[in-house]
Parts: sequence; structure tokens; C-alpha cells
Amino acid sequence: MRRIFAMCAAGSGPSQIARRLREEQILCPTTYAYLRFGVNHTALNTEKPCHWTSSTIPGMLENELYLGNTINMKYSTKSYKDKRHVEHPKEECLIFEGAHPALVTQEVWDIVQRVRQNRRRPTKMNEQNKYSGLVVCADCGATMVLHRAHTMKPTWNNFTCRTYTKEGSEVCTAHYIWECVLDEVILEDLRRVTAMAREHTREFSEYIGGRQSAEIQREIRRMERELTTMRKRSAELDTIFKKLYEDRVLGHLSVEQFQTLSSS
Repeated sequence: MRRIFAMCAAGSGPSQIARRLREEQILCPTTYAYLRFGVNHTALNTEKPCHWTSSTIPGMLENELYLGNTINMKYSTKSYKDKRHVEHPKEECLIFEGAHPALVTQEVWDIVQRVRQNRRRPTKMNEQNKYSGLVVCADCGATMVLHRAHTMKPTWNNFTCRTYTKEGSEVCTAHYIWECVLDEVILEDLRRVTAMAREHTREFSEYIGGRQSAEIQREIRRMERELTTMRKRSAELDTIFKKLYEDRVLGHLSVEQFQTLSSS
């Protein structure tokens, strides 16, 4: 798991990680659990014990279990008669931090989550463009796509509006920008910012510090909203459990029903 997180932090995508693990004949999770603990799973394939897939990796990279956290109330059932699982939004789950030893550090976890949030696809020429996922249409807000080919000169590479390409002029217009022009715009902006940092060091430092403080305040407000939601859910659970207890005392529920519902 540490190596999977390290590969992702270094820029490898799920498909690349899965391919590397297959090549090195690393047991996939279902096979490992079966051979080590005798745990069976519907996805178990003993004929392909090292069959890692790109769909397996993302769930592992987003699982806080490896950060040392335990997540409760992630699933529930509609009733004691209907046993089908219903997944709850993360805001409604109870997260206990540091419940067990972590396999990855908080620093590595944060890097991986940032990488996952800014996933970028390689082009058909199997190259990763430096602006992938970062250029957006000013009108519709859709990501602009890069047009290039082996037969095109590098100066012909350009980004066009994805919405216009797919849905036509009824939705958006034919916005485009040459990649070489975008390079010049970015370079000029970097020159301007670095010149300001050199000439007005104190003001620039205060500006950066202010931006960081604003981000911290936004994170605090987000966590306060989560805390409010958790407290509300905790109060609801107390009410539900009291009602269950009353039903059990009054004989409306059997011991087995009470135990099943209360454990849920």
C-alpha cells in the first residue's frame, strides 16, 4: 500500500500502477485475503491471482483506512427486513482519526488526494500536455481540448472549446487559443509576478500570507459544517436508540430484532 501511494504521488495513474503490479506478480487484494485469512469474495479469481485492474486502485487511494482512520455509518439497510446496503454521503459518516496505526503519512495522503483531484489524461500521441485540464472556456466553463498530430507543426497546436466541438454553435462559440500563444501569456505572467516579488518583497510576502490565511479560514468553515452535521446525526441516533429501547421494553420488538437494529 505504501508503494501504491508513493507511485501515485510520483505521478503514476491507476492504469500504470496496476500494470506495474501485474508485471511484478504482486497478489491482488482478493487473492491475498483468501490465501492469508481464508476470506472469500465474489471477485476472487484463483486462476489470475495477480490480476490488478485500474478500477481497483482509485478506491484504495481514497480509503482513509490506510491513513489510520476508522469510518462508521458508511452503510446501512433500509429496514431490518431489507438487508440491501445503502451507502451514506461522507458528511453523514462518523470518522475516528488515529483509530489504528497508519500505513501512509498525512503528507503523502494529502499529495495523493491533490493528484487525484487534478487527474489528467494523456493525448492520443501518448504524451501528457502541461496544460491538460487547466484551460477552460471563458463562456461555458468547459475544459478546452488540445488538437495536435504528428503531421502538424508544433506552432499549430491549439486548444478549442469542448462544448462547441461536441454540441455546436447553439451552445457555445468556436473559442480557441494556440499553445505557443498560451506559452507566451504564462511566461509573461511569471515574469511579472517574479519581478513584483523581487521589488516588493514585504508586500508580496503579505499577499501570499493573506491567501494562505483565507484558505485556512475556508477549511475551518468546512470542518465546522461537518461537525454540525455530525452532532445533528449523533442526536438523531440517540433518539432512535431510545425509541428502540422503549419498543423492546413494551414488547413491540423481540430480543433478536432489538439486537439487530441497535447494532446497525
